[in-house]
Amino acid sequence: MSNKNVDYIKQETVTGAVPMLNTDRQYSFWDLFLSTSGFAIATWCYTQGAVCAQYLSFKQMLINIFCFNIVWVFIECLPVLFATRYGIDLWIWLRSVLGKKGVAILATVISMANFGWYAVDSQLFASSMINLVGKFGVLLNPAVWEPLLGVLCVVIGTLIALGGPDVIKWSSRILVTALLIVGVVVVGLCFFSVDFRTLLAYQPDISDFGNSKLMAFMCTGEANVAFAFSWSTQALVLPRLAKTERSGYWGTSLSYGIVAPFFVAAGGVMALAFFSKFGLSNGVFESDPTVMLAALGGPIWSLLSLLMVAFANIGTQGAGSYVNCMIIKSGLPKVSYKLLVLLAMVYVSILTVWGWVTDHFTKFISIAAFIQGPIIGMAVVDYLIVKKRKLSLKSAYNIDGHNAYDFTGGFNLVGLGVVVISMLLAVLFVYNPITAVVKSNIFLITTGSGFTCVCGALLYWLASLTPLKKYMLRDRNELEIV
Repeated sequence: MSNKNVDYIKQETVTGAVPMLNTDRQYSFWDLFLSTSGFAIATWCYTQGAVCAQYLSFKQMLINIFCFNIVWVFIECLPVLFATRYGIDLWIWLRSVLGKKGVAILATVISMANFGWYAVDSQLFASSMINLVGKFGVLLNPAVWEPLLGVLCVVIGTLIALGGPDVIKWSSRILVTALLIVGVVVVGLCFFSVDFRTLLAYQPDISDFGNSKLMAFMCTGEANVAFAFSWSTQALVLPRLAKTERSGYWGTSLSYGIVAPFFVAAGGVMALAFFSKFGLSNGVFESDPTVMLAALGGPIWSLLSLLMVAFANIGTQGAGSYVNCMIIKSGLPKVSYKLLVLLAMVYVSILTVWGWVTDHFTKFISIAAFIQGPIIGMAVVDYLIVKKRKLSLKSAYNIDGHNAYDFTGGFNLVGLGVVVISMLLAVLFVYNPITAVVKSNIFLITTGSGFTCVCGALLYWLASLTPLKKYMLRDRNELEIV
């Protein structure tokens, strides 16, 4: 085999078109944990924390953030085990659930939605940098500098993404360790800046929820379930690089289930501390960490926040671009990875300059979660119950005419039907993410996003108990025993 072909296979192994062999896997538990944590702890955590702080008491906020995130993340990460077993990502497996063309469409749609997070990320980077230099007497016109600095964040992140997993791994080992330390220091600073009893005594204004504490708690829970789901379609890409199933699962679930919620909680604590000392900013809780740290701790902490914001957001841009381009490549394997990364750079830059996602943050995460929820439910049920942890790699990769996952013209009508029905039932009878209107008391048990996941799992399982099972398991005759 020529060196050119060997290099191509090695490259496509890293970018998803070929399963990752055991000998090629680069990530230990700590490599995966730090890389994933670096992906998770961008400043959108502080935006999420400010949303939670505005409507919940201090104790309610911590319970809401950690419980909803831990429960859902640890469930949705179960299919990580197949990612490391087979050396593939979630979207390769989903070819057997949605069909190859179904994956091509949904992977692209969901990735385009996911990229909205990176527009939030880059806008927070820009506003933080402007606020920070303003504290040192340098005044920048936001109308000019916010789009420029936001796009700069996207461009630098793109360079990291082009470097691939090696660059992400080594940058994360240094940066994320420092950021985790900074996060602990930030929480400590808040407790020293404001009397802890003041934080405990805080009572939110919940008039928007009819003064119902339960409704306020569950509507905030909707935001946290959606936040947990936001990792789902992205979380099961990097684990394919892990050396063992154990390191793949725990390196992923601990990052998204513990580290990310910790930084959300840190954002909530900072928002409460800032509110206790200075009141509301523009009628809402402050979410910019540079503004809060500068006010609570002074110039030294402003410099610390500069490092935190710059490294966290740029690192997240890089990892996010890599992961989401991998998702798209799962559906469109013939498209060049480099081309996808460059197109993503242009797309995220446009979203950054436009600003819609940041202006409608809570609606955005719920809408995205409504699409992802049924897929999470189906993936877990398919992996554990329907396919019993076995997949035909030959059909997944169209090898030698194996076409079990072509289904009906490339679409698995059962899987796609479950996605559509789950979303419609949720919007019509449980919760409308666009208008934020609660339709049923079911919302008070599952939340809207949680309902789509439960409904997707239940419908897919029920379908497997009918004659449709033969259609869903077309691969059994060519099954590769693991």
